[in-house]
Amino acid sequence: MSTTLQMLDQGSLRNILDAHTLYKLRKPGGRIANLSYIDLTDMKLEGIDLSDANMTGARLYGASLRDINLTRANLYGCDLRNADLRFARLDRADMRGACLRGANLTAASLIGADLREGQIAFKDEKQGLRLMKHEKRPGELDHAIFSGADLSGARMNGMQAVSADFSDANLTGAVMSQAKLRKANLKGANLSGADMVGADVAGADLSGAVMVDTALSGCNLREADTTGTLDAPKEVFIDDRPLSLFIGQHEDWAKTNGAKGSRHALSGVDFRLAGEMRRRILTMLEAQGSVFYGLDMSGIELQGANLVDADLRRCNLSGADLRGARLIGAKLSHANLTGAKLGPLDLGGGRLMRSDLSRATLSHANLTNADMTRARMLEAVTEHISDKGCNYMLAERA
Repeated sequence: MSTTLQMLDQGSLRNILDAHTLYKLRKPGGRIANLSYIDLTDMKLEGIDLSDANMTGARLYGASLRDINLTRANLYGCDLRNADLRFARLDRADMRGACLRGANLTAASLIGADLREGQIAFKDEKQGLRLMKHEKRPGELDHAIFSGADLSGARMNGMQAVSADFSDANLTGAVMSQAKLRKANLKGANLSGADMVGADVAGADLSGAVMVDTALSGCNLREADTTGTLDAPKEVFIDDRPLSLFIGQHEDWAKTNGAKGSRHALSGVDFRLAGEMRRRILTMLEAQGSVFYGLDMSGIELQGANLVDADLRRCNLSGADLRGARLIGAKLSHANLTGAKLGPLDLGGGRLMRSDLSRATLSHANLTNADMTRARMLEAVTEHISDKGCNYMLAERA
């Protein structure tokens, strides 16, 4: 950074942080933190509450900021290169002109954040005005990582984000018009309602992205990978009969052990407009490769179901009974599996049907208090999952 910043000793910084804590608690002696133009290179500030703080032009190069609360903070022109901002809270933060090269914002919350371009200028006797610049260092990454982050409603118009990683990010309603997103990783991102008018997405990976009501006028999609993108769901009819009828017949079959109703193969079907799915009894459902994206399926019974390669991203499966289900290659990123049953299904006679999640993608999923007893999880992707209290007894996780 080509301007002189102020250095702080540990005692002075501690006093600022303590006063800010008192300010947030509305106690005497409280004062909002002003860390503008302060050099905080490599500083450890994990879990600190700096919401509403003024950090204009501050240098946080390489800082450890995991779980920090920067809600509504002023980070205009801030140097956040190589900073660890995983799981940080940056909702409605002013991040205009912030340098994010190499910053890791995996699973961070940036709801309504302002990430537009901006620059800070200083008075200079010789040049009149001198712009603050963030010089590139050898070995620095050229892009930021927003994998799994929540950027819903963020203002990103005109943002320079070439090669940035937005995989599995929530970008619903984000304003990305005229953004430079060449070769960006938007795999599995939710772009529903996003404004991408005039954006440059040439060569980007949009495979599996959700693009319902996404504004794409003038968007450059040349050589972009749009394989498997999801657009607006449509009513599904099979032999001129609605999907809901077949689901109801299968539920009758499951409830009565086959005495009533009938079992149907519903593989490759889009269930997003199938109606109420909570607490349905759909034991042994055949739904290989089907789409359930974003559905509330809490308490559903899917014992022994065939859900191989199914799209269950961002589904609410809390309390679901998935004992013995085949979930090989299933997409479960951001799924809520709190308290779900994924242990073996007892078939009697000493036989157990184990749940199989081999090669399934569970990144950013919530497995809190889930039962994964004896589950097969070979080659499953489990990055950044929440699994406090999850029972992995005898599970195959190699």
